[in-house]
Amino acid sequence: MKLKHGIFAAAMALAAPVAAETWDMPTPYGDATFHTQNIQQFAADVAAATDGALEIKVHSAGSLFPHAEIKNAVRNQQVPIGEFFLSRLSNEDPAFGVDSLPFLATSYEDAARLWNAQKPVVTALLEKQGLMPLFSVPWPAQGLYTKGAVNSVDDLSGLRFRAYNATLEEFARLAGAAPVQVEAPDIPQAFSTGQVEAMITSPSTGANSKAWDFVSHYTPINAWIPKNIVVVNKRAFDRLPSEVRDAVLKAAAEAEKRGWEMSKAEAEAKTKIMADNGMVISEPSPELVAGLQEIGARMLEGWKAKASPEALSILESYGAQ
Repeated sequence: MKLKHGIFAAAMALAAPVAAETWDMPTPYGDATFHTQNIQQFAADVAAATDGALEIKVHSAGSLFPHAEIKNAVRNQQVPIGEFFLSRLSNEDPAFGVDSLPFLATSYEDAARLWNAQKPVVTALLEKQGLMPLFSVPWPAQGLYTKGAVNSVDDLSGLRFRAYNATLEEFARLAGAAPVQVEAPDIPQAFSTGQVEAMITSPSTGANSKAWDFVSHYTPINAWIPKNIVVVNKRAFDRLPSEVRDAVLKAAAEAEKRGWEMSKAEAEAKTKIMADNGMVISEPSPELVAGLQEIGARMLEGWKAKASPEALSILESYGAQ
């Protein structure tokens, strides 16, 4: 009798479905941001492809972990997956911040070529920390937001300038401005309290933060096209059944492709929203462009001087494409 019961229990165990797993996923941006919307679709795709074997619960707007803590939260296995702004890691290695070098890649075509060159290096660096990139999606090209017309770099001198990474801090200093670290959700308050007076960011962030409430001018200088990246803890990923891992990778590839197209559409739509709300949209003057390009050239030389061989290989690969 005991043998029969044992056989029956074993058969029931084999027939039982694999227990569903839920992954908490912190992201730094709000639900209105296209990056978050793309990630929500990625999560839905994973759930559908795995018949619910893996559910990814997205915690947006820094609600689970602040932006600055997301990478380490994934690394330390506090959460298995997360999204962050890639160039935030440029203090760890310049290779992480190459997409924020001013005027290196100013079109989506160039940005895609740069990511092709950057991805193998970034993957190797993250692997040393037990992390694996799943996909990366760019923001629209970065533009200049000010309370009045800016005709030259000299017009930025002395302004308190919002920064979100080390590269932008350096850019602000070279322009004679004072960099102040401010996260995207805090932008309106930072301007209203006088903490910052100008910023460089995407049309997405500008429109989502209702920039027309605190600045009057937007100048599309197309300074750089930075990216967000979604990473997974490698141990957590490797523990998944092989068919679930395959589903995650397929959904990630689709999310990257979809996200780049969303970014392109976003640039046009959000610039129009700002114009419709009364912001002055004006192309940069030749004098401003020349001054900005001079700063970009100085920053590139400084970047090369401190870059690792791996980081320098990104530029070599990018130039060879």
